[in-house]
Amino acid sequence: MGATSIGDAVKHVLESNGWKQRMMEIRIKSEWEKIVGKTIAKYTGELYLYNKVLTIGTTVAPLKQELRFAKDSLIKNINDYFGEIVILDLKIK
Repeated sequence: MGATSIGDAVKHVLESNGWKQRMMEIRIKSEWEKIVGKTIAKYTGELYLYNKVLTIGTTVAPLKQELRFAKDSLIKNINDYFGEIVILDLKIK
């Protein structure tokens, strides 16, 4: 029998049951202002993470355009913030 650490076992359970993604979505929502700044956080509403695609909702047209232009940078910033690949793509609604 191989030795498995408790941390590895918990990680495996979270990933195999799809809970890790849900936990990351909650963390992104709770830390959104720290990640993107106060102004962007103020004008973005819904945030959903599904299959490593983050959907960001906003009703401000110029912000939608700005988020589209900064898409690659924002993906990198989010992944760097969490120290792992959390998202692979962004959708702006």
